[in-house]
Amino acid sequence: MTLPPYADLLGATIGENEDGVPVLVMPFDDAVMGRPGFVQGGAIAGLLEVAAIAALQQALEAEGGGRIKPINVTVDYMRGGRDKPTRARGIVTRLGNRIANVEAVAWQDERDRPIAAARMNYLIARD
Repeated sequence: MTLPPYADLLGATIGENEDGVPVLVMPFDDAVMGRPGFVQGGAIAGLLEVAAIAALQQALEAEGGGRIKPINVTVDYMRGGRDKPTRARGIVTRLGNRIANVEAVAWQDERDRPIAAARMNYLIARD
């Protein structure tokens, strides 16, 4: 699976698969640092979006492929991301013929204590 170029800027890579869905890992680095010791909010939002795109691309490939275009993104920040690796996973909640709804969650130490979550809608152009 090829991640969007923005994933390289974040340093995000596919760490493992969870139930067949890729989990992305973004290391803490000066490139993603906001205030000292914390991950910048835009980097967290970018990681969530890349995780959602990876999950959606995987779901689309299983149905013959397609191109996607974001319609909207809503991010909820729950706590500050500290100076440690951040993980994110996307979940396709609806995959229609023209529209897809995707949720994504980011966490650090414990998956059940997320630092941020996002809801995204994508326009789909099927191949």
